[in-house]
Amino acid sequence: MQDASVGYEESFVADFGGSTGTSTSSSSNISPCFLDEQISILLGSQVRSSFHEVPGGLMPLLRSCLDSDGESSRSIISGHVDHYQSVESEDSGWGCGWRNIQMLSSHLLRERRDANAVLFGGSGFVPDIPSLQRWLEIAWEKGFDVVGSNSFQKKIYGHRKWIGTTECSTLFRSFGLRARVVDFDSITPSERQNIGNSRGKGVAKQLFGPMDKFVVRSNEFCDHDLSRSDTSGIGHQILVDWVWNYFMSKTSIKVGSSRRVIISEKTPLYFQHDGHSRTIVGIQMQKGVRGSPDRYCLLVLDPAHKTKVLERSLQDKNGWQKMIKRGVHTLKKPQYQLCYVDPGIAHAEEMEQLKTIDSILVRF
Repeated sequence: MQDASVGYEESFVADFGGSTGTSTSSSSNISPCFLDEQISILLGSQVRSSFHEVPGGLMPLLRSCLDSDGESSRSIISGHVDHYQSVESEDSGWGCGWRNIQMLSSHLLRERRDANAVLFGGSGFVPDIPSLQRWLEIAWEKGFDVVGSNSFQKKIYGHRKWIGTTECSTLFRSFGLRARVVDFDSITPSERQNIGNSRGKGVAKQLFGPMDKFVVRSNEFCDHDLSRSDTSGIGHQILVDWVWNYFMSKTSIKVGSSRRVIISEKTPLYFQHDGHSRTIVGIQMQKGVRGSPDRYCLLVLDPAHKTKVLERSLQDKNGWQKMIKRGVHTLKKPQYQLCYVDPGIAHAEEMEQLKTIDSILVRF
C-alpha cells in the first residue's frame, strides 16, 4: 500500500507554522519553547473522535453473553472499552492501528484516574486520528523511539501510514504511561536473516507490513517460564496461555466479578500481526470434558467490524461469538505482538528510560 496524503494536512500544519514536506529534523534540534508551543496549539485544536456510543457500554453486553455461555466456561475481561470502527471515507485499509489506540485510550481514560490526568493534555476524551498523529509526532520530537521515528522520517500527520505496537507504546509512553511490548515469534534468527537477504536487506529486524520490528532490545522469555502448569502445548497455545496469565493476575481482579465472568483491572491488549491489528479485551476458557484439554478463546474487538452490528449481536445474543471469539486454531501467523499499559505514571529518570522501545521475546 502506498502512503497518500490526507486532505486535512495543509490547514492543520499551517496552524503550526510548519510545512507539509517531510521532516528531517532530530529531537535535539527542537527547542523546548517550540515544542511547548506545538503542544499548546494541539491542546486547543485537537478534536474528539466520533464513535457509536453503546448505551450502558459494550462490555456489560459482552459480560452478559459470556455469563450465559454455558456452565463449563470461565471468562476474564477488561473493564470499560469503547469500540472504534474504521470508517470507509476516513481510514479504511490503513487505520486499524489508530482505532486500537483509541480503544485502549477509552479504557485508560475511564478506568485509571492518573492516566486521565495526563493523556492528551488532560483533555478527558479520545482524540481523532489526525490529532493522534500529531501527538505521535510530538512524542518523536521529545526523543521517544528514535529508531522507529527515523523509519517514518519523523512524519506521520496527514499520511495513511500503517502503525503498530511500537507507535502505540511510543504514544502512551510520551505521556508517562508504562506501555510494554511483547513479541511472540516462531521465526528463528537465521530464518529472519534469510528473509532480510531475500529482500535486499541483510538485517535481522525489519518491518513486515504493519508488523513492528523497531524494538531496540528484546529480553527473551522462554515458554517454560510461564506460570501455568499446562504450557506443554506447542505453537500458538503459548500466546494464549500468556494472555490468560496476564488477565488472571491475582492482583488484577475487580470487585463486581461473577462466578463465570471475572473483571480484570488489566488494560486491553493491542494485538498485532502481519496485515492487521485488533484489541484483545479478555479470554474465555471452556472446561474440557472426559479428559479432553481445556479450550481457550481470545475475546477480540476488531476495528473492521461495524459497532452497531456488534451491539445488536450482543443484545440479541446471536452471532456475537463469530465476531468476538478467536480460538487457538485461528492463530496462523508466525509472529504476533502485544502492547499493554502497566499501572502508574513515570517521572524523571524513568521517562528517559521509556524513550527506548524494547520488548520481551517469547519464542514458540
